[in-house]
Amino acid sequence: MTQTHQTVSPLRQRMLEDMRMRQLAPKTQASYLRIVREFTRFLGRPPDTATVEDLRRYQLHLVDHGTSPVSLNAAITGLKFFFEITLHEPELMGRMQPVRVPRVLPVVLSPDEVGRLIAATGNLKHQTALSVAYGAGLRASEVVALKVGDVDGQRMTLRIEQGKGRKDRYAMLSPVLLERLRVWWRVAHAQGRMLEGGWLFPGLDPVDPLSTRQLNRAIHAAAVAADIDKRVSMHTLRHSFATHLLEQKVDIRVIQVLLGHKKLDYLPCGTMSRDARD
Repeated sequence: MTQTHQTVSPLRQRMLEDMRMRQLAPKTQASYLRIVREFTRFLGRPPDTATVEDLRRYQLHLVDHGTSPVSLNAAITGLKFFFEITLHEPELMGRMQPVRVPRVLPVVLSPDEVGRLIAATGNLKHQTALSVAYGAGLRASEVVALKVGDVDGQRMTLRIEQGKGRKDRYAMLSPVLLERLRVWWRVAHAQGRMLEGGWLFPGLDPVDPLSTRQLNRAIHAAAVAADIDKRVSMHTLRHSFATHLLEQKVDIRVIQVLLGHKKLDYLPCGTMSRDARD
């Protein structure tokens, strides 16, 4: 049997090195490579032969094919890295312009809906993970990255390592949430599903953490089971956490710290800035 090895072009290799030098997250690197690959497919020739007009045509192509503002700006960001950093030709991006992203109201659940959602979750692991997401205002990626040692019952905190922006922080841990975690810990250990000092929410193989995809599937199933007629996602729990604190007159600067944001601007009627939606 012969093995085939995919060759990496010098240009792709240089871009990979440029991203590695800047320690871009693996997901960001994969996204940038995909963006350049899609542009190359549109261009029909190597991307380092592109002109200003080619890039302008590509943006028009994306717009005409219904690309959302968020995806369009992401494409511009990836191409900007390639042409400015890897090719050292920033002038080629002169005709590509980011577009304004419409500001929309985030979906927020009432406290009763949150309770119903969590109660309707299929199993104890997912139920506890969703409780943590809401009770501490965490992103899905932060929930699945938690380890047993991150729970501090003495200080009533959760340690979040390398959250968004590669920052460590502490999240709040209420007595009710701590008790939920203790119940889950006892059950998981009794069933041999949790390694000593391992992931707080392990996957099917305890060596690996639960995936964000599995968590998203769990919350969608729970929303259906709870008969919640709203477009619910993991981020909905984070929005709900912040909104409920705001309704309880918690200082907005405290909410900002709990969410791990540099800034947090609330608009009238509970709407949030783009920064707050992350």
